Amino acid sequence: MRSSTKNIEQAQESCYHEWMSLQSQRINEVKQLLVQRRSHRDEEHDKKLRELTGKILGDFKDYAGKRADLAHRCSSNYYAPTWNTRLENALIWMGGCRPSSFFRLIYALCGSQTEIRVTQFLRNIDGYESSGRVLDVFGGGGGASLSNLSAEQLAKINVLHVKIIDEEEKMTKKVSSLQEDAADIPIATVAYEMENIGEPNMVVDQAFDKQEEAMAGLLAQADNLRVDTLAKIVEILSPVQAADFLLAGKKLHLSMHEWGTTRDRRRRECMVDAESDTGGEEEN
Repeated sequence: MRSSTKNIEQAQESCYHEWMSLQSQRINEVKQLLVQRRSHRDEEHDKKLRELTGKILGDFKDYAGKRADLAHRCSSNYYAPTWNTRLENALIWMGGCRPSSFFRLIYALCGSQTEIRVTQFLRNIDGYESSGRVLDVFGGGGGASLSNLSAEQLAKINVLHVKIIDEEEKMTKKVSSLQEDAADIPIATVAYEMENIGEPNMVVDQAFDKQEEAMAGLLAQADNLRVDTLAKIVEILSPVQAADFLLAGKKLHLSMHEWGTTRDRRRRECMVDAESDTGGEEEN
């Protein structure tokens, strides 16, 4: 049984690392196309960007499908993945990021890019023409950058944001209910009546198997909500805006993992140093 569980976890971790590797690959592809689009502002390059964003959404959907298949064999691994850093697990929601965080990323990018453009205008540096017009240095023409979201786009994004937050709250309540069930009958009764704490029990195993299955279903729903939210956001954005947004999201995901890894390494080093200091004091 332990060997089987270990194999499942290895398969889940392998799936995760393949996903991270693919994200790194897509980042380079998006960067290359955006550079080309800024040099050749035509429909052909917009078409290429649409095709690439379609592939990226397909990647995400495929990954969600693989996770759903693996989760049915052991879903609890996804709620506190051993392959994640402590930082990532502290921020995790339903086995991943909150779909509403996609909107916060858009707002952050929109604000930061606008601030940069205003600064460029005031300083009269690159991006400022004699006519007093600021060049689109982010997206590539025609108000395509995220700092140029139209009022209609912002309105659609806001409506979608409110809807997704409502969906998140519904799912969070379902998870809370399942967590409360862990201390419910028959588990609580069996634990109380046991002579030896934590001894194997068929009733408890069946109850936990049922809970694992329910958690796997919620994970699949959460992943579907993430995929659906991303797809609807991309529909609202222009090809260049969508590419900029997806690029930022992937870079943030990979960066969070690297930052978390660095923090975990520093924590381990501090623990080793503390143990060394303690050992030295004891010898003295």
